[in-house]
Amino acid sequence: MTFWQTKSLDELSPEEWEALCDGCGRCCLHKLEDEDSGDIALTRVACRLLDITNCRCGNYAQRFQHVPDCLDLRKQKVSELTWLPKTCAYRLIDKGLPLPDWHPLISGNNHAIQSSGVSVASFAVSETDVDDFEDFIIDWLS
Repeated sequence: MTFWQTKSLDELSPEEWEALCDGCGRCCLHKLEDEDSGDIALTRVACRLLDITNCRCGNYAQRFQHVPDCLDLRKQKVSELTWLPKTCAYRLIDKGLPLPDWHPLISGNNHAIQSSGVSVASFAVSETDVDDFEDFIIDWLS
C-alpha cells in the first residue's frame, strides 16, 4: 500500500504532502466571499504567481511573502474548505477516497492533469490582466 492509502493528511511528511498535489491550479484561483451570506464564489482569476500554462506557482518557496493571503493548506482543515475541487487529492484522502487515474501518483505522468480537463490552464486569467474580479465569477466548476 502507498503512503496516501495508509496515512491521514496530518501524518504526511512535507514531501508526501507536496507529492499529493495534482497541479490543477484550482486552489490558486481567487475566491470572493459574499459579505452578507458568507457564500464563496469562485473566479477564473489566478494568483499573479501562478504559471497558468504549467499550473505551478512561479515562486512557491516565497509565495507567502509575495502573496500574504495565500493559504497554507497544511494549516487548514481540508474538510472545511468547501471551495476545494471534488477532485482535489487532499479532499479525497481526507474522505478516505481513492485518487483518480489521471493523478500523477497513479498515472506516473505529471501532464495527465492537462489532458484530463481538470487543470485551470484552459480558462484561467492572471490577476495582473483583470480589473474587476466579479466579472470573472464562474459557477460551472466543481
